[in-house]
Amino acid sequence: MDTLNISATANGLNYLPEYVADVGGIFAANDLAVTAVACDPWTGVLDDLESGAADLALGGHWVPGLYAGMDRKVTVVGQLNHRFPMTIVARDATGAVGLDWLAGRVVLAPGAGGSAPFEFTAGLIREAGLDVAATRWVRDLSTAMMIELYRGGLGDAIILDLLSAKELVAAGEGTIVFSHLDSGGVMPNSIYYCRTDRLEELSDRINRFIDAIGTAMERITSGAATAEIDTVLASRWPDRDPALLRQAADEMAAGGVWDTTVIDPAGSDRWMRILVDAGLIVRAPSLAELTSARPVGARS
Repeated sequence: MDTLNISATANGLNYLPEYVADVGGIFAANDLAVTAVACDPWTGVLDDLESGAADLALGGHWVPGLYAGMDRKVTVVGQLNHRFPMTIVARDATGAVGLDWLAGRVVLAPGAGGSAPFEFTAGLIREAGLDVAATRWVRDLSTAMMIELYRGGLGDAIILDLLSAKELVAAGEGTIVFSHLDSGGVMPNSIYYCRTDRLEELSDRINRFIDAIGTAMERITSGAATAEIDTVLASRWPDRDPALLRQAADEMAAGGVWDTTVIDPAGSDRWMRILVDAGLIVRAPSLAELTSARPVGARS
């Protein structure tokens, strides 16, 4: 059995297919022994790739975009999230709002785990013809700290993952007023990438790994992975409400987060353009450049 080591930017519910592939024996069926660690800070995934401690990194598609054309060479090899499963929770609003509602308000945007919560939201605001600067943003702190500050009275709204948002709502501390999952369109959020100089060496293992991820996605979205999901939720988040965990997982499955391991070229191009507009990257690399012109996510 071949080994494959992964360094991830978090222990995230949106990473569920990988966890199901592990506990469900799907990796083993593909002759793979997969180990995975979550890095804190998340930039440790880059250190692990560089040292060889990790074969693959799991994180935001924006990171390979940042390094395109630079000395650090990484190649995207597959997709774990086809959409962006985040929300906006508002303190006082009672129902769904448009992004124009954010103007003149203070919004907390966690960023210690990466830039996507703010940058993708800002991109949606610009796409709607609105002014990002019309909102006052509190940024770059951890999700846990932002939630504590929000609960203490800071801000009118907060950008959160589905589970954290549901916990705030259940506690009577806000309402989900905007869903990136419903309104954000296709967005390659979490992807796998490797050092480009190791692509040929890892190619066979990567193909079997992505095939296993695709099988896990199919089991989750078809409702065939109930037992595996229950095992994952109980073992990875024992202190979180199991009903809310299951609701969040079900909404992600129904909302298209785990529809495919294949990255949509238009979705990738759109995300890269958002990052160019934000000034995070100097040009928008094509999906072909990010993948070294290798077919990505195709099932064997």
